Amino acid sequence: MSARPEPFTPEALKSDPYLHLAGRLVPGGHVLPVRVYYEDTDFSGIVYHANYLKFMERARSDHLRLIGVVQGDLFGEALAEAPGFAFVVRSMELQFLRPARIDDVLEVHTSPAEVAGASITLAQKVMRGGELLVEGKVKVAFVSQGRARRIPDSLRAAMKAALEHASPA
Repeated sequence: MSARPEPFTPEALKSDPYLHLAGRLVPGGHVLPVRVYYEDTDFSGIVYHANYLKFMERARSDHLRLIGVVQGDLFGEALAEAPGFAFVVRSMELQFLRPARIDDVLEVHTSPAEVAGASITLAQKVMRGGELLVEGKVKVAFVSQGRARRIPDSLRAAMKAALEHASPA
């Protein structure tokens, strides 16, 4: 069994031959393309509602990756600042407007909406071409030992910079 690689450094991330799979930064945020596979659908061939949450989670993770937040480093910093930490979804609002179907190519748009003391709010849209399918907002909180804690400085700085450059995605 091979050893688990060390967390990515910024240099390793830039040389990642698969970085193109992380989508792209756009004015106002990030866009991640997602193809709908059979496994994403229900018996009728329509995307099962909970799978939109998976698509949106991937987009949030790749948004962080592309704005330079190295998640392995972030976890190390967070552990030093707040033992027993976790990032948790505090709240989520979703509007399901139109269905996606097998073989559709979707784009998940992610834009920072607010950076607060212990939380970050992101606006997300799932689009098919120019058609809005799902719209949502997710608030992610940073907690340690069961209590809200200030977000680590590296993540706060990266998200504030992204927020300052944000316009509707």
